[in-house]
Amino acid sequence: MPPQALRIRRVAIDTWRENVAYLNRDCAVVRAAGFQALAKVTVRANGLAINAVLNVVDDAALVPPGELGLSEDAFARLGVESGHTAQVLPAEPPASLPALHRKIAGERLSREDLHAIVEDVAQARYSKIELAAFVVATNGQDLERDEVLYLTEAMIAAGRRLDWQHAVRRGPVVDKHCIGGIPGNRTSMLLVPIVTAHGMLCPKTSSRAITSPAGTADTMAVLAEVELPFERLQQIVRSTNGCLAWGGTAGLSPADDILISVERPLGIDSPGQMVASILSKKIAAGSTHLVLDIPVGPSAKVRSTPAAQRLRKLFEFVAGSLNLHLEVMITDGGQPIGRGIGPVLEARDVMQVLHNHPDAPADLRDKALRLAGRVIEFDPDVRGGDGWRIARDILESGRALAQMEALIDAQGRRAEAPVPGPLTHEVLAPSAGSVAAIDNLQLARIARLAGAPQVEGAGVDLLHKTGDVVAAGQALYRIHACYPADLRFACDLAGRGSGYTLATL
Repeated sequence: MPPQALRIRRVAIDTWRENVAYLNRDCAVVRAAGFQALAKVTVRANGLAINAVLNVVDDAALVPPGELGLSEDAFARLGVESGHTAQVLPAEPPASLPALHRKIAGERLSREDLHAIVEDVAQARYSKIELAAFVVATNGQDLERDEVLYLTEAMIAAGRRLDWQHAVRRGPVVDKHCIGGIPGNRTSMLLVPIVTAHGMLCPKTSSRAITSPAGTADTMAVLAEVELPFERLQQIVRSTNGCLAWGGTAGLSPADDILISVERPLGIDSPGQMVASILSKKIAAGSTHLVLDIPVGPSAKVRSTPAAQRLRKLFEFVAGSLNLHLEVMITDGGQPIGRGIGPVLEARDVMQVLHNHPDAPADLRDKALRLAGRVIEFDPDVRGGDGWRIARDILESGRALAQMEALIDAQGRRAEAPVPGPLTHEVLAPSAGSVAAIDNLQLARIARLAGAPQVEGAGVDLLHKTGDVVAAGQALYRIHACYPADLRFACDLAGRGSGYTLATL
């Protein structure tokens, strides 16, 4: 006997990259199949099928008996209209599940194992519970370097790839990436217009922030559209030499975007997963040459130079195995870069640098020029050591600003730029002294509790950096929020620890 047909109802719940199905407890299908909450089911409609996690509801107003509710993610993935009939059956477990169990038990996985797992992840066959198990099982040092290579290969294979063979200007396809952990470090938004104004191809695709108050895509979204379909992204790069986009809508390494949805709430960003995530997206975006920034500091992701060198070797092994030319720069991660922490405040800093404004943060400008100079030296027509000077000239001449304006227009300029959150609170120095240290992690936590990056105008505006002398009661930084509850949460955390260490004069 065929399964009972149910009418699809779109349930407006964002389940963040997880397919969720909703059935009423009194639905005949639930009683007949013995479905329980969190059971995995297969939904079939119009010749298509998706796997989903089942939630059982008792409110007939939400989902009445005889109907099948689908979350926003599940509804979009199934691709049929509300009212269309569907069938629900018990789901077969993902074929790669035994490999996941072996990894949980501490075994080394083969290339075939990891390709199978990533394919199942990309096809949304894993529940959030199973995804979390995979993320935890591959955390820390639980992935050998060959496994990191296989994971990177699998992430590339599961998505689409950009091809620049027919680009107008032949030569290296360049990119730059920072491993993160330093608030305000928006050097990519300066590097891309500088490098592309030089004439190099730089298709910069970025993930949304995982554990930070803003990523490159979050900050660029303040100025322009970043969710660009595959074909449009290609067109923009061919017309402007570059882009500053989110890689998710282009289908580049889609399994990575799904894994990030689990890594974010867990606060996990392990070395092996980091390498696979970064390099898979760079290669999928068609990059041939990459500069990688590894900041080191007491409150950065990487705390010591030996740890940075170990991570460097892992990046170099995987990149070399995949024919990606990689240069690593180990930089100072002792404090935030720039003044703003949060999308709007960081976008302000970037535009001040591009406008050569006298109040532009010098540390952000200087670091961006050093990184851009290194990328420019990938150009075979540029002599080693000349890159910084070329980058500086492009910035100071206004060519970088003009190029950024062209990128913004090509991607789709925001009609009205957001402003910093109107609710503010200043955190004051408890005594006179000089700023001896700033805790990156604490400032990032405060900015996130203020609402960043989901609330674009939320964040922290730094008024003093290390080495500055402050008087008792002088403001160290200003918290911006858009909602009273967010401001209260951020202020409570800042009250327990400002993140600033003052040395007595």
